[in-house]
Amino acid sequence: MHIVVCIKQVPDSAQIRVHPVTNTIMRQGVPAIINPFDLFAIEEALRLKDKMGGRVTVLTMGPPQAEDALRKAIAYGVDDVVLLTDRAFAGADTLATSFALAQAIRTIGEESPVDIVFTGKQTIDGDTAQVGPGIAKRLGLQLLTYVSAVDAVDLDQKTITIQRRSEGGVQVIKTQLPALITMLEGTNQIRFATMSDMFRSARAEVPKWSKDRAGIEDVTKIGLKGSPTVVSKVFAPKPKAVKAQMIGVDGDTPQAKAAALLDVLTGQHPRLASELGLIAG
Repeated sequence: MHIVVCIKQVPDSAQIRVHPVTNTIMRQGVPAIINPFDLFAIEEALRLKDKMGGRVTVLTMGPPQAEDALRKAIAYGVDDVVLLTDRAFAGADTLATSFALAQAIRTIGEESPVDIVFTGKQTIDGDTAQVGPGIAKRLGLQLLTYVSAVDAVDLDQKTITIQRRSEGGVQVIKTQLPALITMLEGTNQIRFATMSDMFRSARAEVPKWSKDRAGIEDVTKIGLKGSPTVVSKVFAPKPKAVKAQMIGVDGDTPQAKAAALLDVLTGQHPRLASELGLIAG
């Protein structure tokens, strides 16, 4: 079994600031980390490998410094890594990114067919959740999103059974392989790196693939040329200055307090009274 995990190196969102004048994100001096959602994908892939054997390859697209994220993945225990890096990829949006990653996965699969592709639910810098589905569409893979658990994989029958979280509860789905899975947060906990894997990570030669090595011939589908999305401005929301309102209450019982609060709310929101009446009815 061959599993590919797509990850992304992102700026630590806890330390990102917005420039007060230009309203652009200030990335200088902000440490880069593996996208937190992708850690759940890495761990789930490694658990399947521990249980069923096989091989785990981690793939990322980014600048040369994204090599640090791949070395971290090696320390966790993955077998192979690939860094997709080329100036032609600069400025890629989700459409161009999914095209480049899909082509790289296709090239990886020429050496060893890929059974499962894992991604995180989304990235913390873009929050679009579009790249995973985009890869699945381009490669013709079965798409399983918001997966909370992988119940079973049958390599003989080429099937996988998963649990998928939805608004109505949990769906149990069985489908054919190959498939792409986007892992939900909180589904597992990334393992600690072992000493031997940390040494292997330090010694490893990280393969760097250009667009040509990845088999990409049409440069109009990557980078800025292949990105129809245009971000006109990034800005921080204006803080609201709202003073607390004191509500006078006739009596000290919970019922009196609730009635006083309801009077204020229905006064500010006239439709609320009718909506509450419908609910009560």
